[in-house]
Amino acid sequence: MSRVRPDHLALRTVAEQAFSRTAGAPLVGGNAIRLLRDAGENYPAWLDAIESARHSVLFENYIVHDDAVGRRFADALAARAREGVRVRVIYDWFGCLGTASRAFWNRLRDAGAEVRAFNPPRFDSPLGWVSRNHRKSLCVDDRVAFVSGLCVGQRWVGDPQRGIAPWRDTGVEVRGPAVADVAQAFARAWAETGGSIPVDELPVAAAIAAAGDVELRVLATIPAVAGLYRLDQLIAALARERLWLTDAYFVGTASYVQALREAAMDGVDVRLLVPGASDVPIISPITRSGYRPLLEAGVRVFEWNEPMLHAKTAVADDRWARVGSSNLNVASLLGNWELDIATEDARFAACMQDAYLADLERSTEILLVEHNRVRCAGLDGEPVRRRRGGSGGASGVRGSRGSAGQLATGAMRVGNTFGAAIANRRVLGAAEAKTMVSAGIGLAVVAVLAVLWPRVLAWPLAALAGWSAAALLWRVRRLHREAAPPSRGDDPAGGPR
Repeated sequence: MSRVRPDHLALRTVAEQAFSRTAGAPLVGGNAIRLLRDAGENYPAWLDAIESARHSVLFENYIVHDDAVGRRFADALAARAREGVRVRVIYDWFGCLGTASRAFWNRLRDAGAEVRAFNPPRFDSPLGWVSRNHRKSLCVDDRVAFVSGLCVGQRWVGDPQRGIAPWRDTGVEVRGPAVADVAQAFARAWAETGGSIPVDELPVAAAIAAAGDVELRVLATIPAVAGLYRLDQLIAALARERLWLTDAYFVGTASYVQALREAAMDGVDVRLLVPGASDVPIISPITRSGYRPLLEAGVRVFEWNEPMLHAKTAVADDRWARVGSSNLNVASLLGNWELDIATEDARFAACMQDAYLADLERSTEILLVEHNRVRCAGLDGEPVRRRRGGSGGASGVRGSRGSAGQLATGAMRVGNTFGAAIANRRVLGAAEAKTMVSAGIGLAVVAVLAVLWPRVLAWPLAALAGWSAAALLWRVRRLHREAAPPSRGDDPAGGPR
C-alpha cells in the first residue's frame, strides 16, 4: 500500500488552505455532482426536483420569461406552495424588467409562495441598481441543489419547428453536505431583500449524509469581495498543463489577461471559447478587441458557430473545474451577486474536458496571420468564412439589454482603450480600431452637444447631482435617528416609565 510522503501531505494542506482563503469558501467533501448540458438536461432535472419537494424550495434566477417555459416553472412552484411546501423565489428586478409582468409574480404569491425582487431602484441609492443578482440556483429540501448559467425562458430551449437551436449553457446538480452551502448563499441574498429566513428552516451541512466522494466549493460572490476573481488568478498561476475557459461575455481585466498570457508563454495549453454572436451586441466587438494580446502569447481563441453560447465554465489540469453564473468581466467578478461551483475531482474534470472538446467541434478558431492580423480558421488550420444563418451565424440570437453590468463592462473597456490611445500607455492593434472609433464618435457627440445645446448635458447632470445629494442627506438623517439615544420618557426595557 502506497503512502503519501509527509512533505507532499504538507504541501497539499498548504494548497488547500491557499484555495480556501483565496476563494473565501471551504472545501466540502462527501458530495455527488452531475454535469448538465443545456436546457434539455437542466430544466427536466429542476422540474423533477421541484415536483418532489417535501419541505422547501429556494429558487433564484436573474431572468425569468413569462413564456411557455417560464409558466411551466411557475405552475410547478405554485403547485408545491399550495401543498404547504415553503416556496421562496428571488428574481432580479433589472433582469426581469420587461420579461415577466407583476401579474406573473402575483400568481405565484396568490398560490402561497414568497416572491421578492432583488435590488429595485431606491431613492437613497441613485446608482445602487447597477449591482445585480446574477445567480441561477435551485435548492430543494436538504437533498439536492442546482447551480448553472441558465436563466428561464424559451431561448434556452430553442424552436425546432423554426430551425432555431437552443442556447448552449451548462449547469450542475449537487447532492450531499454542499447543498447546505447553496441554501446559505440563497439565504444571504434573501436577507438583502427583506426579512431573513429562520435558522431552523435552513439545512445544516453536518446533518446531511454523504452522497459521494467529490470535494467542492460553493463560491457565493457578493459585490467588491472578488473571491472568484482571486481564485481564477490563482488557478491561472498554478496550471501546469491546460486551462480551458468558456465565457459568454468575456472582457478580461488587464491583470487576468496577463495571467493567461503568462500561463500560455510558460507552455500551458490555454484556450478561450466565446460566442460568435452575442445577445448583447456591444460585447462582441469589445471581446474581439482583446484577442490580439492573447493570441500573441499563444492562447488559443475559439468562437461558437451556433446561436448564443451562454455557459461560464473552466477546467484545469485534469483536476479542477468550475461551473456557474460568473462571467470573466468586472461586472461579474466585482459588481454582481454570483454563484459558482468549483470542484477538485478528476472524474468531473474529465467530463468537463470531454464537453469542451465537443464544443470546439462546433466552433471556429481565431488565428494571427501575417502582419499580426486576426482571421478565422477551422480546427485544421484552414481559413473559414463564417456562414450567416443556420448553424453558422447568429440565427436565434435576438437583441437583449443583457445585464446592466455587461453594458458597464463594455463602457469600461472602451474607456480603457481610449485611455491607452490618449496616454500612449501600450501598443494598440487594428482589432481595437472599432473600439477607438466608438469612443471618438461618442466624444465628438458630447463636444457638439456641449457647444450647441449645453442644457442637454447640464440638466441630466444637475438632476443626478441633486438626486445624489438628497439621497446622501436622507441616509445621514436615518443614521442619526438610528444612533440617537432613547428619550427620557422611554424605558429601554420597553414601555413608559
